[in-house]
Amino acid sequence: MTKILLRWLIVLLVILSLTSCKNTSTNGITTVTLSGWQSSPTEKQRIEQVLKDFKTTHPHINVKFEVITDQYMDVIRTRLIGDAAPDVFYLDASEAPLLMSNGVLEPLDNYITPDLDLADFKPGFLEAFKYNGKTYGLPKDFSTLGLFYNKKLFEKAGLSTPPQTWDELEDYSQKLTLDRNQDGRREQYGLGIVPELPRQYFMIKAFDGDLANEKGYATFASPNSLKGLQDVINQYRKDRSSVVPSDVGASSASEMLGQGRVGMVIEGNWAIPYLQETFPSIEFATTEIPSINGKPGTMAYTVAYVMNKQAKHKNEAWELISYLTGKEGMKAWSKGGVVLPTRNSVLAELGYDNSPLYVPFIRGAEYATLWQVQETLPIIVTHFNNQFLSALIGEQILQVAMNKAQRLANEEIQEANY
Repeated sequence: MTKILLRWLIVLLVILSLTSCKNTSTNGITTVTLSGWQSSPTEKQRIEQVLKDFKTTHPHINVKFEVITDQYMDVIRTRLIGDAAPDVFYLDASEAPLLMSNGVLEPLDNYITPDLDLADFKPGFLEAFKYNGKTYGLPKDFSTLGLFYNKKLFEKAGLSTPPQTWDELEDYSQKLTLDRNQDGRREQYGLGIVPELPRQYFMIKAFDGDLANEKGYATFASPNSLKGLQDVINQYRKDRSSVVPSDVGASSASEMLGQGRVGMVIEGNWAIPYLQETFPSIEFATTEIPSINGKPGTMAYTVAYVMNKQAKHKNEAWELISYLTGKEGMKAWSKGGVVLPTRNSVLAELGYDNSPLYVPFIRGAEYATLWQVQETLPIIVTHFNNQFLSALIGEQILQVAMNKAQRLANEEIQEANY
């Protein structure tokens, strides 16, 4: 089945199913289904506690919560087609344009009242879930990228302050990289990296490049787009001062830092509680990502609660969304520090805006590149990641790799008739 046929099938099934909703209300109590994912057992425990709190103030609503553990968006899309999707579900900003444009989400504007205080949200994250002037989701949290560094390794290398520019970061990386050991591998590298597009987009933007044009076709092989990416390649291949997790037997950049295999990593604020709990002996600090081409840069990621247009009980589904994204619900959800609240008042109340570890990530939200482009982003990501990794390990030069990735992505986009 082609992607264009799948898109039209989704729309058709939405229209047909709107008149055939089943009743899930029993004895005056309505059941609302909620689906999401989890990054750790702690995250699931937290949302379950928030839902218990919701139940105490909304006794007429039961919430049936389901964690989708694998291929989350594939499952959601399949269920939308089969009229089996949850009433409310998590939606990442990167996936939102496709669902918003296909009419499978319920617009929330008619439900929103002044007491929800939309002005309290960071505006860029609200905009991520708007389409054609309508609001389709309310952002529940956000994360950005920052620079983590091992304070003891910095001290040993004679470094007293974090790097302020990308040139300084490259210089620091070389100073933090130790000689090879008996196995021919370096004992320690300067910087840990993740060679995937969601982590590299801001490097493209730093030189006024972009991923796609207004029609959704890939443009990341332009000369400007390649300048920042070339710096990443050079540091890995020429300087040999950066490393990816698989090179040192780690599963993530934060694990590399915790194990002492790298002096610095570019990671999200979710790594703070992970490092504190998993590697309690490490002394680390955070700072904003060094400026690139004279500009500040980082990535921002956000997730919203959205309502299925086929939801059986939309008023009750909205009560759930408004509670979870309200000040009380968001405060309870955001206490762990894995993600940051999208409300400024909750950020302040929980003390994140005064925490040295979290402040760099909050500041980054003011200038970050949002991880969202157009409906074609999933196609672009697949081809970019395949070819960029090939260039990183030296199978082909960057220009050739990106030309190939762009061509293959645009051929698939053309075939899908976006």
